[in-house]
Amino acid sequence: MANANERAWNPLVAKLSQFAPLSNKDIGVLETLCLPEERFGAGAHIVTEGEAPRSAFVVTRGTACRYRLMPDGRRQILTILIPGDLCDLHGFLLHATDHSVVTVGPTRIAAIGREAVINIVTNHPRIGAALWWSTLQEEAMLRERIVALGRRSARGRVAYLLCELVWRQRAIGIAEDHAVRMPFTQTDLADLLGLTPVHTNRVLQGFRRDELITLDRRRLTLLDLERLHAISGLTPDYLKLNTTPPEVLRYFDGLERDRAALGPLEGA
Repeated sequence: MANANERAWNPLVAKLSQFAPLSNKDIGVLETLCLPEERFGAGAHIVTEGEAPRSAFVVTRGTACRYRLMPDGRRQILTILIPGDLCDLHGFLLHATDHSVVTVGPTRIAAIGREAVINIVTNHPRIGAALWWSTLQEEAMLRERIVALGRRSARGRVAYLLCELVWRQRAIGIAEDHAVRMPFTQTDLADLLGLTPVHTNRVLQGFRRDELITLDRRRLTLLDLERLHAISGLTPDYLKLNTTPPEVLRYFDGLERDRAALGPLEGA
């Protein structure tokens, strides 16, 4: 299998390589999926709740978030989308979306059509396995979000989110050790964590005083990971990085060999 680091960095390759070693052919397929790019400015809506779903897409640069808007105007941010994250891969099954997606700063995406999705699942078993494992990661993150909102203190919620942002960006190679770009305002963080902006600010200021973090010019650095882990009650294990069982990979390798022997399916 090829080492994804030997080629030009690609966010989708970087993400899916966490879950399965990819062949040169697999990498070429994923690189093609990321072209061409669409560019959006800050605050642009890529998906609007209630409308017919657009094609699936992958974030290639920048940051976006899924959210729901309450009848009284309050917002709940559901998930954060960073480079390499796929959005609404199965959206073509729906008549209308149940959430919106908005950019957080300048962002680029690449649309992925239904035919491309079906082709990947049908003809590239190892990519399919990586996508399944990526879905497991997304589900695990949603479970942690529910636990955080329902049971963690304000300090625990903020510590959990800051750690997750660094862990996820470090996994795809866009973090410098324990430092990442922080595009979110305190209002964004509050909408993520079910807190008020004032309470969020109070917690961040406390973390600064305790020398747990620095946050300067939209650059977040975690200074004391051990203490932040203790406050959040988490380690990166729930992100399921590099944990695909060897027997699963062997199974999909067998499917790939069988597929190669038969030749590409019609329409692939």
